[in-house]
Parts: sequence; structure tokens; C-alpha cells
Amino acid sequence: MLRSSHLSSAAHARSRAGLRSRLDLVGSPYLFVAPFFVIFGVFGLFPLLYTAWVSLHDWDLAGDAGFVGLANYADLFADPDFWNAVVNTLGMFVLATVPQLLLALVVASLLNQRLRALMLFRMGVLAPIVTSVAAVAIVFSQIFDRDAGMANGLLALLGVEPIDWRADKWSSWLAISVMVDWRWTGYNALIFLAAMQSVPRELYEAAAIDGASKVRQFWGITVPLIRPAILFAVIISTIGGMQLFTEPLIFGQGGYAISGGSLRQFQTVAMYMFEKAFRDFDYGYGSAIAWMIFLLIVVFALVNFLLTRRAR
Repeated sequence: MLRSSHLSSAAHARSRAGLRSRLDLVGSPYLFVAPFFVIFGVFGLFPLLYTAWVSLHDWDLAGDAGFVGLANYADLFADPDFWNAVVNTLGMFVLATVPQLLLALVVASLLNQRLRALMLFRMGVLAPIVTSVAAVAIVFSQIFDRDAGMANGLLALLGVEPIDWRADKWSSWLAISVMVDWRWTGYNALIFLAAMQSVPRELYEAAAIDGASKVRQFWGITVPLIRPAILFAVIISTIGGMQLFTEPLIFGQGGYAISGGSLRQFQTVAMYMFEKAFRDFDYGYGSAIAWMIFLLIVVFALVNFLLTRRAR
């Protein structure tokens, strides 16, 4: 009797231990990743959904909210200032992103070679990243100053008339794009360098035996094998480009800073959202603009993904 009871207790204990073990195996991974989803839900998903809710209201500074449905979006699609900001954002995005990624590929390829003081060069590309974006924007604003800027000084040596960089759409786009390129080229170069480090050296040796030049090896071996890193850099650059705010804001001067110049020649969508939400205190309209930024990012990320998948 006692022996039977003892065996039953032992079997019950083994059953409980087995159940606990299975729960650990099944539940532990979810427990480990739970902090990320909690933080994302509080600081990412909830603000996104709440912004969507505010965009459906006529929401002012006093907190008075009247439900208007999609009226804010209808007004937005008929707003010429919004479409001007979209064009400015896309223009600066193209001018900044394409040269930035191409230059980052070249810099990463050079840093992947056997050079003296290689670690010093690799650390040097981090300098723009750790520099305050406000400091970068202020310095470049002085470089592109109309009267005493270094850019116009160099152009004067070539016999070119001084350019008022802030007065024209294309010149302001170019100045801001140079600022963005200087800040983020090194970051993308490090991403590409990390991917290049995993490319087998035997492939380059075999290509060199077959007579392939360095350029042919770069485009035929390096670029195809680091395509996932390129896709990641393109998506990150797209997100940053669609949210461009600080550089053009500080590049502007006086009372027209948030407007992107007297004619809104370099106002981005993020700046227009800030103007409507925090200067005019039209939170419903500003939230609608914020959601349009989100949708633009999603669309461009999907286009980049589909193009990369098609190329593969």
C-alpha cells in the first residue's frame, strides 16, 4: 500500500516536472521578447493609433475635440502647401539618398582594404554620427551663407557668381542634401563594411585568377552578396528622408524657419506637420499630416523591397 502510494507520488512529481519543463520551453522565448513588445506597444503602437484617432477630430489647444471623420484628410489632399512639402521632401530625399549610398559603398570598399592606420579611418567615419545634428546644421548654414559662406568663396575662385542658397528651391535642396550626406554616409558605410567582412576571400582570389579587375569584382561579387545590407540601408535612409526636419529647420533663418523659407521652398512634410500642430495648434490636421508621413514611408519601403526582390 505504502509502496503503491510512493510510486503514485513519484509519477505525479515526474508529470509535474515534465509539464513545468514543457512550459519553460514554450513560454521562455515569449517571456524574453515580451519587454520589447511592451515598450513598442507603449511608445510605438499606442501613439500611432492615438494619432490616427486625433486625426479624425477637430482638435485644438483647449482640448475641444469634435469628430469630423475624414474631413482633415480631404482638406489635406486639397492643400497646395502640403503637396509642396511632399515635393520638397521627395526632392531632398533623392538628392541626399542616392549619392549617400553610392559614396558609402565606395568608402566601405576602401575601408575593407589593407591600409595603414585602418582602425583610425574606421573610427573617423563615426565622427559625423556622434556630432550634434544642431551643430552640424549651424556649421553648414554658415558654409552656405550667401555673403560670407565658404561655398560661395570656392565658387568665386572658379568665376561663378555668389548663390543665395536659401532663396531658390534647387539650391536649398542641394545645400540641405550635402548636410545630410555628410552626417549619414559614414553610418551607411559601416553597415556595408560589416556585410563586406562576411564575403569569402576565396571568391575574390578566384575572380583575380580569372582576370577580373577590382571594379568588376566589386560589382560582380561584393554588391550582389551584400544586397540585404543595401536593402536595410535604403529602408533606413527612406525613413530618415521622409522625416527630415532638423537640418532644413536650422538651415532656415528668422521667422521663416519653420515655413522653410519665405516661399516654402525647402519646407518638408515633417516641418509642415510641426507648423500646423504646434504653431497653429491644429492637432487634428497635424495628426493627419503625421499619418501621411507614415503612409509615405510604408509605400517607399514596399517599393524598395519589391524592386530589390525583382532584381534578385
